Amino acid sequence: MKFSDLSTKKCVPCDTNDLRPMTKEAANELIQKVHGWSLVNEGDTLKLNRSWKVKTFKKGLEFFQIVADIAEAEGHHPDLHLVGWNNVKIEIWTHSVGGLTENDFILASKISGLDFHHLLRKASK
Repeated sequence: MKFSDLSTKKCVPCDTNDLRPMTKEAANELIQKVHGWSLVNEGDTLKLNRSWKVKTFKKGLEFFQIVADIAEAEGHHPDLHLVGWNNVKIEIWTHSVGGLTENDFILASKISGLDFHHLLRKASK
């Protein structure tokens, strides 16, 4: 899987009337390029979804700050959720079109490439 294909791209502005949500088939192809992310369908709206467990509540907030910096740089903003004290969840979709666009996969790829492993809980063996 090549992360560089998407992570080297830049999100484009979503202010055009021509922008439409991608098909489920197109989303199923691109999901293969963003390891760890899942496609979910909520009320006929396709979204990208991923969860992590962080060490502490404050580490979850630090995690969000790192994600916020890349989201601001891309001009594309995910839905961030801190569930409980250590469950971080991110949903990405293009609100203005009511579904997924390539921007969502670009952002997911860039988030996957961030260095936040020091904030995560160690996986149990």
